[in-house]
Amino acid sequence: MNSVTDQIEQPTRPRLNISVDRYQKMIATGVLTGSDRVELIEGTMFAVPPIGARHAAISRRINSLFSRSVGDLAEVDIGGPVKLGEYSQPQPDVMLLQRRDYNTKIPEAGDVILLIEISASTMASDRNTKLALYARYGIAEYWIIDLAQECIERYTNPVSNAYVEKRIASGADVVAPQALLSVRITVRDIFS
Repeated sequence: MNSVTDQIEQPTRPRLNISVDRYQKMIATGVLTGSDRVELIEGTMFAVPPIGARHAAISRRINSLFSRSVGDLAEVDIGGPVKLGEYSQPQPDVMLLQRRDYNTKIPEAGDVILLIEISASTMASDRNTKLALYARYGIAEYWIIDLAQECIERYTNPVSNAYVEKRIASGADVVAPQALLSVRITVRDIFS
């Protein structure tokens, strides 16, 4: 035993789940600010790791590629929140959203055409925790941009906490969101 606290049995304490409404009030009242890089997953606030230069460059490139190709078919959202049920408000790296007025409401699962996470240090969370969360709330299509392997993991057809289909695209492969097949992007263009 290393310390006095190791010798004391810690009581089991109930977990306090923070609701999206309470989380939003924390933002509105200034308890959480723009410098607090957190997201709400299943009632728990998690720190969001800082974005490195390559992650930021890929995000800008995806924004540019999608903005040119989707036109009025969808809205490109970079780093914005999505409300998933009563206890989750993640902030994915990129979303393609239905064209709606989001001035007074945060997009919800039914608004999302495509959700993308750009992943280096967060790969385990993106493939496990977030994948299960997005599938559970019916996000129709989820892409993980794998910075290390320079590929895209494409997940479609959500059922319960998983996706039925997974495909990997890389190099000269062309990808398109299943709901917007005219929006075609070459994987190489994302990484170049």
